[in-house]
Amino acid sequence: MDATIATKSSAQTWAGGNNKPLGAGYGKMMMWFFILSDALTFSGFLGAYGLMRFKFIDSWPIADEVFTHFPFAHGAHAPMYYVALMTFILIFSSVTMVLAVDAGHQLKKAKVTFYMFLTIIGGIIFLGSQAWEWKNFINGSYGALQLNDGKIIQFVDASGHQVALESFAKSSHSERTQHTKSKGLWFVEEAALPAYTVNEVIAGFEANPEITIRTEKLNTETKTKTIVPREQAMAYLNEAKAVVVGANLKVNEYGNTLFADFFFFITGFHGFHVLSGVVINIIIFFNVVIGTYEKRKSYEMVEKVGLYWHFVDLVWVFVFTFFYLV
Repeated sequence: MDATIATKSSAQTWAGGNNKPLGAGYGKMMMWFFILSDALTFSGFLGAYGLMRFKFIDSWPIADEVFTHFPFAHGAHAPMYYVALMTFILIFSSVTMVLAVDAGHQLKKAKVTFYMFLTIIGGIIFLGSQAWEWKNFINGSYGALQLNDGKIIQFVDASGHQVALESFAKSSHSERTQHTKSKGLWFVEEAALPAYTVNEVIAGFEANPEITIRTEKLNTETKTKTIVPREQAMAYLNEAKAVVVGANLKVNEYGNTLFADFFFFITGFHGFHVLSGVVINIIIFFNVVIGTYEKRKSYEMVEKVGLYWHFVDLVWVFVFTFFYLV
C-alpha cells in the first residue's frame, strides 16, 4: 500500500520531463526563475538610487551636463545623444533576437544564424559604447575644486556655461611628484597628481574677471546649479582643499560622490550582464552554425538565451529612464 502511494506521488512530481507547466520546458522555467530573481536585484539597486537621489535632490548632478560627449565630435555639446544612440542599438538587438527565435520556430537555420549574428554585433557595440562613456566619465571634462566640507564648486563664464580649468588656470613649475612605491615610498599610495594646484586655479580665477563659480545646490525653479556672484566667490575659493578632475569612487567633479558610485555600480553591473549575454550568444551562435539544434529539430536554446537578452534590454530601459532621464 505504502509503496503504491509513493510511486504515484513521485510520478506526479514534475522532473523536467513531459509535464510542462504553462507549456514551458524545464530549462525555460529555470531561466524565468533566474530572470525573476535578477529583476529583484536590479529593483533593489534602482530603489536605493532613487532613495539617495531624493535625499540629496538639491545637490544631485544634472545628467544633461555630465553625459555630453559624442564620438568624433570633440568639444560639441550633445547632451544624452550618445546614450540615446546606445539605447537604440541595444533595443534593435532585441528585435533581431526576436527574429532569430521566430526563425528557430520555423527551423530556418540560415535566418537564425543571420539574426543571431546581428544580435551579437549589437551587444558588442553597446559594450564598446559603455566603455567609452566610462572613459569620459572617469577622465572628466572641466575639472572642479573640492571644499573642506567635501562639496564641489565648478567654474562658469558670464553666460553660465561651465569652463574647463585648463582654460584659465596658471600652471607653474612644481617639484612635487606623485608618491609611489617605485620611489621608495612603499607605505604611501596616492592617485595621479592633477595638472594644477588649488593656488594655480585661484590665481587664474583672479586674472579672469569674466569667470565666476557655481555650487552643487540646485535652483529648483530654473533646474540649474546656483551661480555665486564673483564678489562672493573668493569666500568659497578660500575653503578649497583639492583640485578634482574626473570621477572615482571617492570624489568626482560633477558633484555628489554618490552619483559616481551609483553610476559605476549600476551601469557596471548591467554591463556585466550584457557581456555575459554576448558570450552566451556566441556559444549558441556557433552551435547553430554547426547544426546542433537542426539535428535536434528544436531551437529552444535560442529561445532561452533570447529570454535573457530581452531581460537585459528591459533592465537598460529602466536604468536609462531613472538614471539618465529623470
